[in-house]
Amino acid sequence: MKLTIETEQESDGRWIAEVMELSGVLLYGATREEAIHAVQVLSLRVIADRIEHGDYVDPGILDTVFVAA
Repeated sequence: MKLTIETEQESDGRWIAEVMELSGVLLYGATREEAIHAVQVLSLRVIADRIEHGDYVDPGILDTVFVAA
C-alpha cells in the first residue's frame, strides 16, 4: 500500500496537502513542495506514534516501508 497525498491551492495562495489514508493528517505550506514535504514528515510521526502506543496501523502501510527478513 502506498500513501496518497492530495494537494490543492487555497484562494490565498497557500497549498494544502493531505494524506488520504491517515485521517486528520494534513498541513499547509507556502508552496506545493513545502506542503508535501511537511505532510510526509507528519505522516511518519503519526505512524510511529500509533505503533509506539499500540494503536492500529494498517499492515499494508508498514509493508510498504519494512520487510522482515
